[in-house]
Amino acid sequence: MTTASGTAALDLLVDALGGLVDTDGAVLEQARADSSGHAAPGRPIAVVHAETVEHVQTVMRIATRTRTPVVVRGAGTGLAGAANAGDGEIVLSTRRMTAIREVRADDLLAVVEPGILNADLNDALAEHGLWWAPDPASRATSTVGGNIATGAGGLLCAKYGVVRDAVLGVDLVLADGRLLHLGHRSVKGVTGLDLTSLVIGSEGTLGVVVGATLKLRRLVAGTTCTIAAVFPDVRRAAAASAAVTASGVQPAIMELMDAASLAAVAALLDLPSPGEGSAQLTIQTDGPAAAAEAAVIADVLAAHDGAVQVSSDREEGERLLAIRRSMHAAMASLGTTLIEDVSVPRSAMPAMFDEIARIEQAYGITIPTVAHAGDGNLHPNFIFEGSDTPPHIWAAADELFRAAIALGGTLTGEHGIGTLKSRWLADELGDDQWQLQRQIARVFDPLGILNPGKVFAADA
Repeated sequence: MTTASGTAALDLLVDALGGLVDTDGAVLEQARADSSGHAAPGRPIAVVHAETVEHVQTVMRIATRTRTPVVVRGAGTGLAGAANAGDGEIVLSTRRMTAIREVRADDLLAVVEPGILNADLNDALAEHGLWWAPDPASRATSTVGGNIATGAGGLLCAKYGVVRDAVLGVDLVLADGRLLHLGHRSVKGVTGLDLTSLVIGSEGTLGVVVGATLKLRRLVAGTTCTIAAVFPDVRRAAAASAAVTASGVQPAIMELMDAASLAAVAALLDLPSPGEGSAQLTIQTDGPAAAAEAAVIADVLAAHDGAVQVSSDREEGERLLAIRRSMHAAMASLGTTLIEDVSVPRSAMPAMFDEIARIEQAYGITIPTVAHAGDGNLHPNFIFEGSDTPPHIWAAADELFRAAIALGGTLTGEHGIGTLKSRWLADELGDDQWQLQRQIARVFDPLGILNPGKVFAADA
């Protein structure tokens, strides 16, 4: 349903931006949902395909003038519902803003627009002997702007850090259309408050990211070694991953898959069925010491009852990682999926898997789980039929979230709060911090038109 203010906003948008304003029914329907499988109620009034900073500013000025809510959207690969748009809302898409404005190999930085895909950026940077480290499993389809909005993580975080560690500055359009240049191009910079870090992970509630200055790395010299180890059960696999961390060796990638997730991927990819109850760690080392580090890791895994294989063949390594990257598609093949995202201290990984097993038994469900074991970030998956999450699934998820917090962890390591976790946010932050964060958001967006109902839900 389009309100009078929505109609006025749409008329103004069409007058100012013409063909960039899209009201096609299929496009509006697509903008209601992200890769979480959850959709906003109703339909947005339009999707604006911004191509320049000026287009973004125009949209925000019209939105402020008409007090129309705006949902910023990239590729729609988010998993928390943060970019889902519904009744009376404008979708501001930055997907067409894909330019690489500058690459400075001497300063190890690049300036890019938000719509560029992670994989496309790294293809271009490779010509300069450089790369940008953040590697979500969705790197072929996720945008840099979306990575920044959610504070994304991924497979390489344990060694190379998360998005927050790889961004020097952002260009931000505020709700009223003003353009800010936050951060710096230098390696160091502590002038004033760190607003760049505040924007990273803010899920579109503080402004629209229209540019980013990224911290790059030189391509890693040396070989890449891949270690795959199968364990009798997931607890031993988790204990082995904690032992690898304790050994002092720093793998680039350390991914854990439990029995249910392994079985689902094997069925999807037509691979041999894994042994009953078995879990797998897939680990990569890189750089000049890759082979020596792989040997140390292999010994640690074998000492924890792992059946270990080591390969220095890059194609074989990519084949093994493809199993992990296929997890989301495998879960989708089983039904509607609530893809969760909790983090715990790495030493608490075995205890968290114990908690997942307890919750499975208590609710009579299976929770296929994968983990970025190198940094303690777990992705438990709740599978159900239909489009609405059943009450018993939310109850099980509630117990899982509280278990992670009790172990010294957090509700979300990389997917964000969005709509799906807003009801638990105050439980982790505490009332005082929750209120303070709401007040900070209102400084950036006094009218509350940026992504309303997300993160700081009024009924939380």
